[in-house]
Amino acid sequence: MQQSQFLLIAAVAVTCGISTAQSATLSTVPMQGGMVMPMVAYHADDGHLHMTLMGAEVPQLTPLLVSHPGTNFISGDPWYDDLDPARKGLSFSGRYGFVMGMSDTLPDNTAIWLRKLSGSPELGFYRYSGSAPKAWVPIFGTAGTTNALYWNTDMFHPRVTAPPGTNLLTATFEAYLVNTNTLQEVPDSTSGPLVLNWTNVPDGRPALEIGTRVVVAWPESTSGYVLEYADSATATVWNTVTNTPVTLDSKPSVVLDSGSAGMYFRMRKAP
Repeated sequence: MQQSQFLLIAAVAVTCGISTAQSATLSTVPMQGGMVMPMVAYHADDGHLHMTLMGAEVPQLTPLLVSHPGTNFISGDPWYDDLDPARKGLSFSGRYGFVMGMSDTLPDNTAIWLRKLSGSPELGFYRYSGSAPKAWVPIFGTAGTTNALYWNTDMFHPRVTAPPGTNLLTATFEAYLVNTNTLQEVPDSTSGPLVLNWTNVPDGRPALEIGTRVVVAWPESTSGYVLEYADSATATVWNTVTNTPVTLDSKPSVVLDSGSAGMYFRMRKAP
């Protein structure tokens, strides 16, 4: 195998522009730890790409509220709405970084693309740049984007986000070749699927419970009417609601179970 494309990765301490002493405001998005590398290589003997994972540690998605308490992002930066504790406060990490490994020369007129095959729906993926012009661009199916993108083989650390929690999150990726003349995928060039995992960290905010019950209310001054329900607005048979009314927000109300969400209600003048 020719070693025309070879990158040696040394273990390094990554600070992403953040000093060891916490500051009040961050101008970049920290990686949240060292690197775990999905490594891509082309093998001429079998004619397709290979993707392996270098590093066994599972990265954590961590909200800024936990990793840098008392710190905020600059409000004008493109990731502010997603990551700042005053906004969505998502957990995030940039530890996974795609890198070109020991590889044969790619066939003429081909380029490597990366594709997310599946993943936990809570996950978001972003192309990130902390230097001008700063960038926070959704990729890999996030916010309606395509699940695939061209990769120029430079080391690539997308930022990954999720709502804070205690869940384990996963995404499956593959690499493949595209003919640069036709922009079509090269047959039988795809690597095997590679599963990436993340743990997630809660941020300590109280969990909210959203009820599944239906509340029907009417004006306090109403008298002489009966509340009825049916399964359609044009029904010929209406049934009387027998639940005892309670007062909510100073209005007579009945609380019904979630099965009533599709029902129709009306007030009928009592005989």
